[in-house]
Amino acid sequence: MDNPILLVDSYSQIYRGYYAVRALTTAAGVPSNAVFAMAKFLLKLQQDYGTWDGAFVFDKGRCAARLGIAPQYKANRLPMPEDLRSQMETIRELIEAFGWPILEKEGFEADDLIACIAEKSAPRPVRIVSADKDLSQMIDDRVQMLVPDHEGKGFSVRDARATLEKFGVPPSGIVDYLALVGDSSDNIPGVEGIGPKTAAALISQFGSIDAMLAAPEQIAREALREKIVASADILRLNRRLIQMDCTIPMKDISFLKKAPPDYPKIKEISERLELRSILKELEKISGTKPPPPPAGNNSAQMEFKF
Repeated sequence: MDNPILLVDSYSQIYRGYYAVRALTTAAGVPSNAVFAMAKFLLKLQQDYGTWDGAFVFDKGRCAARLGIAPQYKANRLPMPEDLRSQMETIRELIEAFGWPILEKEGFEADDLIACIAEKSAPRPVRIVSADKDLSQMIDDRVQMLVPDHEGKGFSVRDARATLEKFGVPPSGIVDYLALVGDSSDNIPGVEGIGPKTAAALISQFGSIDAMLAAPEQIAREALREKIVASADILRLNRRLIQMDCTIPMKDISFLKKAPPDYPKIKEISERLELRSILKELEKISGTKPPPPPAGNNSAQMEFKF
């Protein structure tokens, strides 16, 4: 029987860890906060999902398809901080040391790659680690999201019921819901004056944006009706930007096979960046006592938990 699949929205998790753990460096001043956060996360995954298949999925380059129809798409994104950029090579090295494949494709976003794999992996169960609202459109009886909580203690499961409770629409309505309210993180403006409750009510009434635009006279409030009619082109464009692209060429998903962790490599990385609490965790696994802490090493790493 094939293993279930775990897909990690990599940059979402990396940035989350980077901002959760601050001012952590080696004694020589080398930034290590994001590497430490990723190491804690990977240890937790190994404990809870170590027998699963899957991948860490990365954006690579700019999404030409979306930028071709909306040049302002994600134009509000700031460059990666330099102290995080300096840790990226080690983060990728660590991910691979834990046995997880890395998936990326030039010109494609991680969300689209995740959606493609989720679709092609049927009937295997899929769990997507991400807080990205867009990915909620992929949820069904087989596909669920694992949303990291704000305190860094674990995940909340977002299934179809949880999606309805959070957004007021089922997964099938997420694309149209976000087209109405917009998505500031991707620089996608919604319809002015339409918030989550109004958007959910409209989707509940009409079922889709297409049905709503086909019969705007059924919108009771005149001001709202005028806004919707005036925003028809924006809504159609937003849908194209938010809809996952599941047409990316992908022959099969055999590359998702997870390998056993390379604990000597993980230990070497942890020693290199003076990650004392990670070495203690590895000691529990291997029985090898970690080296003494170097002078001046920041101890904040002891306080961060997943």
